[in-house]
Amino acid sequence: MMSNFNDKLVIDSWNQNADSWITTIENNEIESRKLITNQAIVDAITSYSPDSILDIGCGEGWLTHNLTIKGIEAWGADGVDKLIKKAQLINRGKFVVASYEDIVNSNIPPTSLIKKGLFEDTQFDAAVCNFSLLGKETVDNLIHSIPSLLKNNKLLFIQTLHPIIGCGESPYIDGWREESWNCFKTEFRTAAPWYFRKLETWINLLKSAGFAILECREPINPKTKKPASIIFIAAHE
Repeated sequence: MMSNFNDKLVIDSWNQNADSWITTIENNEIESRKLITNQAIVDAITSYSPDSILDIGCGEGWLTHNLTIKGIEAWGADGVDKLIKKAQLINRGKFVVASYEDIVNSNIPPTSLIKKGLFEDTQFDAAVCNFSLLGKETVDNLIHSIPSLLKNNKLLFIQTLHPIIGCGESPYIDGWREESWNCFKTEFRTAAPWYFRKLETWINLLKSAGFAILECREPINPKTKKPASIIFIAAHE
């Protein structure tokens, strides 16, 4: 675990690595995405048939694009300008540059995201965070702010590293870790910090924000027979 990491370093590293990430996605270099996790999150969302969704931490926009094709009104938000510019090159979905702090702070009355014009007059049936919850305090605050963006059944979909697999050989305790990108073909400029949460911590975070977990899916990698990710599907009570 790395005690000198923090939330600011997360966004700093992604700003530096944005071009490398775009290349990685364009070259389809991440095997687990091809085999299971991309389809797993799409299947999870479409099984609940939301009319609209906010893709938080959308990156280069692949999920927002895919959901738009399926007839869902999809918006993507990300704090990395280069990734949003890449997403906007394909005319599917709507995209805004918005950090997690932007989303959290704009939900403090009397200001709101809608009043600020980030999402026009849109509230959403659902929100999705697909491998995008990498920080500590920013993520905790974001989860608590998401209900104010939602209407109807107030659904939230989270796909993240499965805690059992994501822990690796490190102690099974919450804490900062480092992504070195060594398994990727494309060269990344800097290592990327991310905050590891135990399964118990994820559940308690969702409960503390007023979410009830409807499902917990564990997509299995067909090659390794181990969980490729974990997907939480929750509704705000």
